[in-house]
Amino acid sequence: MKRFLLIFTILAALFAYGNDLNDARRRVWNEYKASLPEILPAPMPLDSACGGSWVIPDSLEADAVMDFFFGVKGQAERYPLFIYLHGSGPRDYEWATGLKLASIFDDAPSAYFIPRIPREGEYFRWYQRGKQWAWERLLRAALASDFIDPSRIYLIGISEGGYGSQRLASFYADYLAGAGPMAGGEPLKNAPPENLANTAFSLRTGADDAGFYRNLLTSYTAAALDSLAAADSAGRYALHLVELIPGAGHSIDYRPTPQWLSQFSRNSSPRHLTWEDFEMDGRRRDSFGNLKIISRPEEAEGQRTRYDLDIHDNNISLTVTTVTYTCTERDPHWGIELKFQKEMHPARGGKVKIYLDENMVDLSRPVRLTVNGQEQFNGLLTPSESTLRESATDFGDPTRLFPAALTCTLP
Repeated sequence: MKRFLLIFTILAALFAYGNDLNDARRRVWNEYKASLPEILPAPMPLDSACGGSWVIPDSLEADAVMDFFFGVKGQAERYPLFIYLHGSGPRDYEWATGLKLASIFDDAPSAYFIPRIPREGEYFRWYQRGKQWAWERLLRAALASDFIDPSRIYLIGISEGGYGSQRLASFYADYLAGAGPMAGGEPLKNAPPENLANTAFSLRTGADDAGFYRNLLTSYTAAALDSLAAADSAGRYALHLVELIPGAGHSIDYRPTPQWLSQFSRNSSPRHLTWEDFEMDGRRRDSFGNLKIISRPEEAEGQRTRYDLDIHDNNISLTVTTVTYTCTERDPHWGIELKFQKEMHPARGGKVKIYLDENMVDLSRPVRLTVNGQEQFNGLLTPSESTLRESATDFGDPTRLFPAALTCTLP
């Protein structure tokens, strides 16, 4: 009888704030949306080249303005969104080329955000902190709009945009349905492929595109994803297509990438998640997937932390390790680190919050949590509207409004 009353109390908590969890989500999300400024233009045909400008804070990048085209192709109630990053040629020419390519890609109905890099030159890259500010602004605006499908956001780029989109895909994989760098190829220390679990990923490079080892690095990406897919029975890495195109150099056919990506949607409540918490231009994210860092584990200089989350039948296992990279292959001319070996050890210290919803666990039944093999919780969770609000603030994502959470401390 006591157990029944406890379960009844938990279920009542699920519905007390609006009689229905979905009503509570709608209310929390609408309140969150109302707090955001309107920063995306209304959807207009892409060929009208409507757009806008964002001024990047001087503290992140001085005298930097990101101009962009924004528009749609075809008719839809909610559009999949493609973010296109251009190459490193003269930025006005590259920006205009991006608009032309977006117009011919066979992916309608779709929306396109096509930015112009704020400042050009050897130093300026798509993954730097000033641009991170813009991407997070864009993602939250797109997710809060009434005309973008929150489960179908894709990141693509060519050449310099290929490098940027590969790094950004690993950094922001939890927001993306898919990513498609083209004519690129990054050292995997810059873009850990483990983070692409549950994310469709395409990388297409000319087999003869040897500049900056693009073809070699693309082959290393293919090998890494193939290895991850072979070792993962859950199928998290099955959605990848990495190709070296025979006889092609730096110029390839870009049309297949958005068409291939557009068939995939994002899983916002995965039961299996891997996050290598890496630094990009001196900055790290504090959240990923359904994880929120309260305090980081102990890390020696150059180390990173990796989180592996697995949920099965209300049993949650979180494994947290420190990761150390050792370079095993280096370009003798440029000094580029090309290949690495990883060494992992159990992490110590630190605290992390695990958000949960009804698609991950049965909230009417006890939940068991182990962290690095040690049990930290075994009992019923109490859903709350405050947790919904916290997750809305942490992620800005209508598909990640979590009613319950567990906070765990590493042994």
